[in-house]
Amino acid sequence: MNLKIKVCGMRETENIKELILLKPDFIGFIFHEKSTRNITEIPKITIPKTIKKVGVFVDKPMDYILDKNHKFQLNFVQLHGNESPEFCKKLHQKKINIIKAFNIDQTFDFNTLENYKTYCSYFLFDAKGKMAGGNGITFNWNLLHKYQNKTPFLLSGGIDETMINKIKNLKHPQFKGIDINSKFEIKPAFKNINKIKKLITEIKK
Repeated sequence: MNLKIKVCGMRETENIKELILLKPDFIGFIFHEKSTRNITEIPKITIPKTIKKVGVFVDKPMDYILDKNHKFQLNFVQLHGNESPEFCKKLHQKKINIIKAFNIDQTFDFNTLENYKTYCSYFLFDAKGKMAGGNGITFNWNLLHKYQNKTPFLLSGGIDETMINKIKNLKHPQFKGIDINSKFEIKPAFKNINKIKKLITEIKK
């Protein structure tokens, strides 16, 4: 299983440079003022084309997202709010690659994803918490059997290095990777590179 690794909530220049050496598949930059990982400018660093830049937005206006997408040459836009299928459609029509995040709990209706699937490259399933993301909590992965869609998904929510076997044993045809953040932080937006290296080494085995 060649799982993709997304490291989200990056901000510090030297920290990002160290992360690049580990060759994650995605690096996420959060454009959300309420987040402790908020960023206004992505540092001027050469990021290899093999690593996809993801801008994370929460209920931002279309023009704002398009501006950041153009300014920082993003490869993906991650929508982590209550963005509608119609909003995703409009972005998709502008040739934007979309990762649409959903906060999962026992009450979540996976049928609602039918209206999004045409416009999204990936879904991201996160735990439902007080904040839009980065809550450091995990939802019940057994709920994933309810997901019968064909759109690939990334798994998020409180993932840490103790979950490697659980991740490897997760059998779902559309499970394509993990999104890590808070459990690998020394402080907000500053990651423990050694912990990430161990995780990537084990996951990619």
